[in-house]
Amino acid sequence: MTETTRGLRARAHRTQAERREQTKTALLDATIDCLVEIGYARTSVQEICARAGVSKGAVQHHFSAKAELMAAAVEHLTIKLKSQLAESMALLPGGPDGIPAAIDLLWEGYSGTLSTAVTELWVAARTDPDLRAAIRPVDRALGRSTMEHITSVAGDLPRDRAETLFWLTVNLNRGLALDAELGGDPQRRKLLLDEWKRIAVEFYQKG
Repeated sequence: MTETTRGLRARAHRTQAERREQTKTALLDATIDCLVEIGYARTSVQEICARAGVSKGAVQHHFSAKAELMAAAVEHLTIKLKSQLAESMALLPGGPDGIPAAIDLLWEGYSGTLSTAVTELWVAARTDPDLRAAIRPVDRALGRSTMEHITSVAGDLPRDRAETLFWLTVNLNRGLALDAELGGDPQRRKLLLDEWKRIAVEFYQKG
């Protein structure tokens, strides 16, 4: 086999791999769009395929079950958000001066598209053990990686107190994100976030 032939085959293989990756990405993006726009109950594989512009066979090639596709879609979105979060966190000062901005960044990450998609899946997962098993490790991985970024901002705060601060912030943000989904007062959410920033800085200073 000549070098030219080997090169052509290698390029063909890369092109095929690129096409598979493009198809997978289209399916994941379409899944998130469906969860956000029409909800889990109305999201079918057929609807996802129509939006992605692929056949149902393409789904079966990449994912063995609907639950796996849903979990992969959320993971796909969280990877994007984690990358953005890491870049933003790296610019923050350490110590109490960085705490309010870190809380704002977590709020941006845990609200919006991610919150809507994940809320749809967790509600459905309550009565769907396959879906629950698929998304639980994704949710845990997001928590662990995000916590690492937050503890770096926390500076010399003891690890256990930094983790407590992180989980209090995450759970407050999740509650506020659900409030937003249900049409709660945005001004009230802002007041609560501002109050939590004040409390969080005090918590840090007492650490």
